[in-house]
Amino acid sequence: MDNYRYTSDDEVLEGEVEEGREYIESDFNRIIEIKEREAKRVKIMLSEIDQNEKTIVFCANQAHALAVRDLINQMKDSKDPQYCVRVTANDGARGEQFLRDFQDNEKSIPTILTTSQKLSTGVDARNVRNIVLLRPVNSMIEFKQIVGRGTRLFEGKSYFTILDFVDAYHHFADPEWDGEPQMPVEEIDDKKKPKPTKEVPEKEKEDPDEKKEAKKRVKIRLRDGKEMEIQHMVATSFWGADGTPMSAQEFLDKMFGELPEFFKSEDDLRKVWANPETRKKFLEKIAEMGYGMEQLHALQKMIKAEKSDIFDVLSFFSFHKTPISRLSRVEISKDDIMNGLSDAEKEFISFVLNRYVESGFEELNQDRLPQLLKLKYHALSDAENKLGSVEKIREAFFAFQEELYQK
Repeated sequence: MDNYRYTSDDEVLEGEVEEGREYIESDFNRIIEIKEREAKRVKIMLSEIDQNEKTIVFCANQAHALAVRDLINQMKDSKDPQYCVRVTANDGARGEQFLRDFQDNEKSIPTILTTSQKLSTGVDARNVRNIVLLRPVNSMIEFKQIVGRGTRLFEGKSYFTILDFVDAYHHFADPEWDGEPQMPVEEIDDKKKPKPTKEVPEKEKEDPDEKKEAKKRVKIRLRDGKEMEIQHMVATSFWGADGTPMSAQEFLDKMFGELPEFFKSEDDLRKVWANPETRKKFLEKIAEMGYGMEQLHALQKMIKAEKSDIFDVLSFFSFHKTPISRLSRVEISKDDIMNGLSDAEKEFISFVLNRYVESGFEELNQDRLPQLLKLKYHALSDAENKLGSVEKIREAFFAFQEELYQK
């Protein structure tokens, strides 16, 4: 919903709406407020990010930053009341403390900061993984400053994500985005190098226009159900450090290198993955080459395959196979899996499959079997009474996975 035109079924809560006027992106949260619109954008934002990653959200003004903070805290998965906080000029010493806690890489709370101008420069928070733009950025200098909040290096951080709700990405195509350096680095005389200065957060000035805007701002409540009509589309693009667009494959190869060739075909991969013992050895080998679970989950996230198996992620990048969800994999294979099992075995395997659908392939690891039995039966002896010996249970646990990955 990038524009809005008033219709009589919407309710004017405050101010005077201009009938017939089309309100555009630069008007929102300055001239006109529509809470349902902001709620939709926050919902989209939270669905697109890993909610455990540190994130800075840039808003139109301090009032907007407050409203977005409240919406995030209403919709968040976390139960911590300080999960999302506002840091603006109006927040004083309390805001400064929130900022220091956010900058502390040992702390996970607060996880998200909302702001307007204050954090666009001079904030050395190295582990910021997401920059969210909920207001237009008209200045190239400011765009560079904001993007710079994500470029700080941190262990295990090889890229960051900009969630751009306002078409600010067009700045990447501007010749001013990245020009020739004034002097090649190797020609700089060490003795003449300026001493590094510690970045100090810029003091946010109270915007006199903000108070004026607040007095004449129109507040609209959409008619019941109209927020369901707000449509959106998400497109993902990848950009190199010099601001040039890249294909997804180029980006991933640059970030992670080519996937190691431990398997010649999809059938080879399927065979390795379907057995918990060979899967474990395979994962240990590729972890030694830099493909640990953090990297594999990052790849999974990039192709929007969080509900798929890591097997599907590897198959996608190696053999260009379209990922399917874990639920679909179970539904496709369930009849073959259950064929010939006793009622007690069917009950236990169904329990394991539900855990797999919910959490991922890690539930199928052989070292998870004792915990799964305890979760289901509370005691190993009870499990043996229902299912037979530990060896028989283990055989069934391995056998159903061969069927799961068969198709």
